[in-house]
Amino acid sequence: MPLDPALNSLGLPKAPADTRVVVAMSGGVDSSVVAAMLKDEGYDVVGVTLQLYDHGAALAKKGACCAGVDIHDARRVAEEMNFPHYVLDYENIFKDAVIDEFADSYLAGATPVPCIRCNERVKFKDLLETAKDLDADCMATGHYIQRKMGLAGPELHTAGDPNRDQSYFLFSTTAEQLDFLRFPLGHLTSKAETRALAAKYGLAVADKPDSQDICFVPNGDYAAVIEKLRPGAAEPGEIVHADGRVLGDHSGVIHYTIGQRRGLGIGGLDEPLYVVKLDVDNRRVIVGPKEMLATRTVPVREINWLGDGPFEGETREVRVRVRSTRPPAPAVIRPVSATEAEVELLTPEAGISPGQACVFYEGDGSRVLGGGWIWRGI
Repeated sequence: MPLDPALNSLGLPKAPADTRVVVAMSGGVDSSVVAAMLKDEGYDVVGVTLQLYDHGAALAKKGACCAGVDIHDARRVAEEMNFPHYVLDYENIFKDAVIDEFADSYLAGATPVPCIRCNERVKFKDLLETAKDLDADCMATGHYIQRKMGLAGPELHTAGDPNRDQSYFLFSTTAEQLDFLRFPLGHLTSKAETRALAAKYGLAVADKPDSQDICFVPNGDYAAVIEKLRPGAAEPGEIVHADGRVLGDHSGVIHYTIGQRRGLGIGGLDEPLYVVKLDVDNRRVIVGPKEMLATRTVPVREINWLGDGPFEGETREVRVRVRSTRPPAPAVIRPVSATEAEVELLTPEAGISPGQACVFYEGDGSRVLGGGWIWRGI
């Protein structure tokens, strides 16, 4: 019997020249290196950049992905490396799928993570379908996460560089999407390696700073964005101690997040106080001592399961990450349904808020088992 043709570097049984790859290009160094590297390897590369919000406003904003200058940088890389590049207007899709929910979640007292929704609802949904319409064999991104083949198919694994691992933001990637996606930088062990590759290919973005802000939230000022999106939504109310004492007034619940200590405007007290709850209905910011922030039981819904076998039924010992800045910690998952569970943290964590993600990891390995969204009861 003839042997199957050897797989190329993207795991496909074709010669690179016969393999079309759509590269999602943000204009930053990571996705630019992916595009240049694949082109250098002989692949049929097509670059696509998304315009996600008002282009005029984008031109005035630096340091965030998908802004006007970044579109220009992505186009320049395509010209330098000689592959086609398209800019797609996804402004309405982005507003409907990401920005509106971000605003409504914040007004409801949650702490949303819009970058996850963007990956889930825009980049890995609409853009992925566009890639298929372009007859691509796969879509590549500059995310720091690894795709590895397991016995049951492709698996999601944490990045080679734990300091740049983006699995928290990609937990909702489905098995079907993972079949089509590729992450060529996931195995690298430092950002220096990426920048060295950018210099090797002579890319002008080799020294470009990393994005820091959410692309539509200038300078991290969430409240200003919410007030612009929902005029008049920030109503004043009271700052109340958990024991019932009224300590002061505030100009809107949207200015506060669970776990916040600084900027409460209630100085002169003997004990350090933290925001422990946001009572949106009564326009109250509830504060209390740090120990009130400790959470052990976390209700999770909208679960995307990437582990082996069905999610329901079996209690599992795993590690979970409840904030992007925290390392995974031991926990027990108790499924309630196919998409809901109660997660018990073996060591309570502080500052957990509805709207954040809870991401599941293999107990002693690098595999990402999926995750869900933290909701009521926190």
